[in-house]
Amino acid sequence: MAGLMAGFGHYTHAVVRGVPDSLAKGALRMVHAEVDLAKAQKEHEAYVEVLGTRLGLELIVLPADESLPDCVFVEDAAVVCGDTALITRMAAESRRGESEHMKAALKDLNLNIVEMTDETATLDGGDVLFTGREFFVGLSKRTNQRGAEILADTFKDYAVSTVPVVGGLHLKSICSMGGPGLIVIGSSEPAQKTIKIMQQMSDHRYDKLTVPDDFAANCVYMNLPNKGPVLLHATAEQYPESAKVFEKFKDHMLIPVCNKEKVKVDGALTCCSVLINKKANI
Repeated sequence: MAGLMAGFGHYTHAVVRGVPDSLAKGALRMVHAEVDLAKAQKEHEAYVEVLGTRLGLELIVLPADESLPDCVFVEDAAVVCGDTALITRMAAESRRGESEHMKAALKDLNLNIVEMTDETATLDGGDVLFTGREFFVGLSKRTNQRGAEILADTFKDYAVSTVPVVGGLHLKSICSMGGPGLIVIGSSEPAQKTIKIMQQMSDHRYDKLTVPDDFAANCVYMNLPNKGPVLLHATAEQYPESAKVFEKFKDHMLIPVCNKEKVKVDGALTCCSVLINKKANI
């Protein structure tokens, strides 16, 4: 599998967005929690610095918009694969305005833009797991079957399977890719049921790495020139037992990233960037 997926995790650009002051009071959340705005903004600045300064990705930084409290979570606004970008139709009406800014940024990168205009469809990018071989789409409170069908129509080169999301907000609230052919998954019963369904649905074999904390299963894998495999993951301060599991990745550059404040509004590490591999001829 490694040979076939040599390009998996290659990225050149990252779209990120500032944290608005309105995030603290106005951002959507499954459970009420008080957010320390200054700490949330500092966390995000450190995340962005890792992507740009430490890893050398070209950053497209969109300004924070006070009328869009959740706008820092750019992943939900678009799904990018190859040179095509699907601009999603988010279920939360308060977030729909985020899509226009994302569309403009991706147009400037000369990507092929597909817009989800069907008013019966909803899709959040946080429900979309691309493995390099296929897509898994979580059916959740934010993503429905019609949204998954439009994603399948957009990325016809790949199989698309739907998975029910139980308990968490998004599919990627409990899982992410840790490398080619490796799914990182939380240890809860719903998470373990989910990975079992994914393995049964797929024609491909995936290894799994189980971490004790579901939210720690959301990490960002990249394979970058001059850097090799890179994994952004939750810190030991947040999830000490899960952090020990990540230490087993001896061949990865491991970068712990603090996410203590944004997690209070259901924000995970993958939520805060849209990663793009822009080829010279696009």
